Amino acid sequence: MARENITHVLSVLRLNTTDETTFAPYRHHFIDVDDVDDENLLEHFPAAIKFIQAGLDTGGGVLVHCAMGKSRSATICLAYLLHQQPGALTPQSALALLRECRPLCEPNDGFMEQLVLYHEMGCPEDVTGQPAYQRWLYRREVEESVACGRAPEMKSVRFEDEQPLSPQQEVDRAVEIKCRKCRRKLATTPFIVPHELGKNSAKSQTSMDCAHIFLHPLTWMRPSLFPSSPEDGSEDAPLSGRLTCPNSACGANIGKFAWQGMQCSCGGWVVPAIGLAKARVDMANQVNMARGAPAALGIRLPPGMRSSESNNPGSGRGNL
Repeated sequence: MARENITHVLSVLRLNTTDETTFAPYRHHFIDVDDVDDENLLEHFPAAIKFIQAGLDTGGGVLVHCAMGKSRSATICLAYLLHQQPGALTPQSALALLRECRPLCEPNDGFMEQLVLYHEMGCPEDVTGQPAYQRWLYRREVEESVACGRAPEMKSVRFEDEQPLSPQQEVDRAVEIKCRKCRRKLATTPFIVPHELGKNSAKSQTSMDCAHIFLHPLTWMRPSLFPSSPEDGSEDAPLSGRLTCPNSACGANIGKFAWQGMQCSCGGWVVPAIGLAKARVDMANQVNMARGAPAALGIRLPPGMRSSESNNPGSGRGNL
């Protein structure tokens, strides 16, 4: 330790003792986690990265350890590398780099998934406030509930339309979904969940061929998702069921949900799955004046109102 100029020690494991005298000569940061797939190590990334950087900034060395130096400590080191070079490294390339000096490094699958999510979020200074992180937590809650044979509690479900939309989401509302029977608006682009086609799907097939449009949970779905416990619980909430139009005068069957997930007609799996049947809804592409060029509407001005520049067919002028 002295030879390597270690001044800071980062312990990533459940210690059998709380005796800090062992670490008395060093600055010590402790992360109490197990090496299991469902452990939330992601929430500790920012604090661990700051601790490592503080040690390096003072000119010292930082020892990051767990029990075997294979999974937990490797994950923290990878998070640090990603934070330092988010544009140059990916979780996979960072792992390859780490293995050049320690070949046995192998984070468990759950930790690798968390590293991928961290990288996709842009390696932020704070992860808990990120919508992607909150959505990930909600899905974990769903998985744990389904594993116990029950639906998640309503308080743990993230209803996306109750969350503030990002500026990009506010602008990007190109697709509008309505009930085919009563025309009640059900969702717009930010609430649509994309999914991968099944491995056995034809290469030419696209998501437009899917029989369902999958959505994030929305507030109008509450009576369908939690029919017997609208206020605070979900003991009797079904694992799967039908979605009905929120218009009380309509009440049409417009889709189905399955917390345990379901297979789309394209062969891909969606978990959890909340799907509107395309045969029961209409999808319209809305022209967004904040983004689209006026020419997108394709409406010609009357001849007397056209400028001379409108004779250029590629200019788009002379259109509304």
